[in-house]
Amino acid sequence: MARFEIIMPKMGESIIEATITRWMKKPGDPVQEDDSIAEIATDKVDSEIPSPVEGKLLELLYNEGDVVPVGKIIAIIQTEGEEEEESKENEKPDTEMKPEASTPEESFAHEQEVSDFTQPTRFYSPLVKSIAKKEDISLIELEKIPGSGKDNRLTKEDLLNYLKERKSGKPFQAASKEEKTSEVIAEKTSKPSQIPQKMEAPKIVTATGDEMMEMDRMRRLIADHMVMSKQVSPHVTSFIEVDVTNLVNWRNKVKTQFEKRENQKITFTPLFIEAAAKTLREYPMINVSLDGYKIIKRKSINIGMATALPSGNLIVPVIKGADQLNLVGMAKIVNDLANRARNNKLEPDEIQGGTFTVTNFGSFDSLTGTPIINQPQVAILGLGAIKKRPVVLETENGDVIAIRHIMILSLAYDHRIVDGALGGMYLRRLREHLENFDVNQTI
Repeated sequence: MARFEIIMPKMGESIIEATITRWMKKPGDPVQEDDSIAEIATDKVDSEIPSPVEGKLLELLYNEGDVVPVGKIIAIIQTEGEEEEESKENEKPDTEMKPEASTPEESFAHEQEVSDFTQPTRFYSPLVKSIAKKEDISLIELEKIPGSGKDNRLTKEDLLNYLKERKSGKPFQAASKEEKTSEVIAEKTSKPSQIPQKMEAPKIVTATGDEMMEMDRMRRLIADHMVMSKQVSPHVTSFIEVDVTNLVNWRNKVKTQFEKRENQKITFTPLFIEAAAKTLREYPMINVSLDGYKIIKRKSINIGMATALPSGNLIVPVIKGADQLNLVGMAKIVNDLANRARNNKLEPDEIQGGTFTVTNFGSFDSLTGTPIINQPQVAILGLGAIKKRPVVLETENGDVIAIRHIMILSLAYDHRIVDGALGGMYLRRLREHLENFDVNQTI
């Protein structure tokens, strides 16, 4: 019999760990190829780990709820086949030594294999490992360097300070956790845009018949993110009414033909996102982020699309390069992301990198709303419900009252960088794009 190791997979450039939320198999269970072994969750998206082999689940190395670094072994599957290499190793005398590694990379891996003493006692990030290999630091030496991170984790700064002291010939002394904490606090208090200290919520008194429920993991993340955004950004919201009659009439004219040709529906969402992206090109200071007093002007226009999930939670898949898409491409991407979001099929990279967000209050018949900025962006556009209303129109023959399709757009923006004038100009130009929609265009 052979043993196959299941590892925590890499699920995105910025994701270094995941939580095992549920084991879908238990030790002793038969496992078919592509069977799901575990459900995992990150702060970005939930996913499942399939088995690449057929066999029997031998061992689970972590419990449900454990946070596991990417690349760590989480389970072992017993498969058919002979462990020839292991058998040969067992035949060798204990005194036989493995050949000395010729490179730092081989040395680092070799030391992890030959002795229990050199097994790592803590997690090392890929960056720390890379620096250690480059500087020819063995695992034994690495283990002796004090770490100032959580659970004695060795940080990049710890390793660089160690290298600096080693080259100077001075004995190295890492900063204690207390000293490190003091340095971080001093650094943060010297920076602009300091986040206020979190306020204590009032104590809640329950009454007879009240039901208490725990937030699920995603709702807790949303709650923390919303509170953080309000603490970071001074929110201001501007509103504008838009006559979208031309847009409504055009969609009604082409929707049947589009569905037959493309085998999917065209909703209002891609029309609004296309107009929002076009307007961002004209007002690029809405498409920015802030780092203290530094403004990061984004080159790409990546629009997040807030999507409600069946659970009642919210996720924001991102349309990358939204200003480069035609209307057909935009409609297909919007439908695809929305469908996969509702079925928990999004990849982690598909909910990252947004530079601006659009949220649709109108899908729940709300006239308007004051959305919360999706950090680290500086603005979010809210779409209200489209309603028929009597409106005064100016004509060559005087004013008339007509029934028109009216909606309210709301733009919430970070007042540290976006003033009312800029926010108002963006909304006004967006209204012009929507009201002057070409009813004769083909799709």
